[in-house]
Amino acid sequence: MKAGDLDQRVTVERQSTMPGPLGQPVNVWAPIATAWAAVEPLVGREYLAAQAAQSEVTARVTMRYRRGITAQDRVIHNGTTYNIVSVIDVRSGHRELVLMCKAVG
Repeated sequence: MKAGDLDQRVTVERQSTMPGPLGQPVNVWAPIATAWAAVEPLVGREYLAAQAAQSEVTARVTMRYRRGITAQDRVIHNGTTYNIVSVIDVRSGHRELVLMCKAVG
């Protein structure tokens, strides 16, 4: 991994539960890390499902290793939200993470 390839800023967020105004639990997304990364779109596919046009974008986000990032987290890049599908620790070396992601909405 070359440092020059990590030229885009991403934010990794994790969902947590906080008490709402009436004491009920409310799910919120909170940032856990902001990092430099390489974001590469892999597939753009449009299809018809339930008589409505849907689009699916898959991206690969490569960043320096960070402990604790899981598939329950999400990535924000340039206003686009991506759900993390899988987290890959390249060669189990704790130097580089590859996040396979799917765009939300």
